[in-house]
Amino acid sequence: MTRACLHAALATVLLAASVEAASFTLDARRLQEATAVGERSITQDDFGDEWRVRNGAGEQVLVFTPFHRVALAGRQAAFRKTSLKPRDGEKIVKQHDDRLELWVELKGTRPDFARQYSARLVTGERSVEAAFAQNERTPLRGEDGKFTARCVYSFPIRVLTPNGKVVLIVRDADRRDVSSFTIDLAAMR
Repeated sequence: MTRACLHAALATVLLAASVEAASFTLDARRLQEATAVGERSITQDDFGDEWRVRNGAGEQVLVFTPFHRVALAGRQAAFRKTSLKPRDGEKIVKQHDDRLELWVELKGTRPDFARQYSARLVTGERSVEAAFAQNERTPLRGEDGKFTARCVYSFPIRVLTPNGKVVLIVRDADRRDVSSFTIDLAAMR
């Protein structure tokens, strides 16, 4: 009996965790929750940490799930002392409902280092090229003399599992891997 209860409790925890995983669609309840998270976040310094992934080289990627987009819009509305209307949240989700967008900050030693970069996501045995890529042409120069390029890569969501792990791999013009990030979509809403 105790073992059966333990298995049932574990199944409940795992199910609850998978429900909180990145969702590529938002129902009315989740849309309202995302808006509320964004509105409450104006007093939180760590807003966005859930969707930020760093690698060992000090680079980072910001993952834009539908929940994150709506929470960000709710946050921006709260800063303007207004509130995000449900139809505006629905519009945001609809505009981006077929893709997962990744904003990547990469480090390099020359101002043109990222111009020819490309990206792919590896999910299981499958590798998916970015459907859209926008590489920084004028990266920021840091005090250390290195450059930081902000690049945007967009991938079709039809090939992704919302509660899975994916690896973002950025390559140079010679198709050599220059950076990678392991992204756990199950840890994001």
